[in-house]
Amino acid sequence: MAVSVRGEPVIRVAGVGKAFTLHTQGGATIEVLRDAALEVRAGECVALTGVSGAGKSTLMRMIWGNYRAETGSIRVGGVELAGAEPRAVLAVRARTLGYVSQFLRVIPRVPALEVVAEPLRALGTDPEAARARAAALLARLNIPRPLWALSPTTFSGGEQQRVNIARGFVHPFPALLLDEPTASLDGANRDTVLALIEEARDRGAAILGIFHDAAARDRVCTRAVDVGAFAPARGVPA
Repeated sequence: MAVSVRGEPVIRVAGVGKAFTLHTQGGATIEVLRDAALEVRAGECVALTGVSGAGKSTLMRMIWGNYRAETGSIRVGGVELAGAEPRAVLAVRARTLGYVSQFLRVIPRVPALEVVAEPLRALGTDPEAARARAAALLARLNIPRPLWALSPTTFSGGEQQRVNIARGFVHPFPALLLDEPTASLDGANRDTVLALIEEARDRGAAILGIFHDAAARDRVCTRAVDVGAFAPARGVPA
């Protein structure tokens, strides 16, 4: 795996647990994670590993704030997010924590250029400067210029993924969550995305990602955390 100089912890997870209620089974619950703990320091790219169903995506969504932690602490940039008010979560997302998911979710009919520029516009960046940064990333990720004025909801899967990546990297977030960032990409675009990850890591971003592509993981990640270590023994749901 890659070697990088480590700074202060930016993402801290301690004693985190998560269970889901199965309403189709009479309200039974199944525990997915127990006592999950990890730190990601500035300048690190940490891979979440483990078998399918171990809880990798669940943990990622808890850090992002889409899933509520049943127990424990989740801190990003010094801000406690477990149990935080939505306003506090949104503030961390705006300035500190970027996220590249597997699927693009945007408002229909908004041009791709504006979709990518929006995180900068939300921070008060001059609109033209925000669009210039967005254009540079779209060009680097090989999105044809005629598509920039179109909604990315009409794009191919690979094009949508690259728009997602451009949006996630348009602002120099101190922390980044990456969920399969090279999925659906050909070799050339995969290399471009991996280069962007390396550049973010080397500037000091704390990156946590899921990489099923072992070669990609070995290239950009400094270490791995097996989420299976936090999965309780699975039996009959309690």
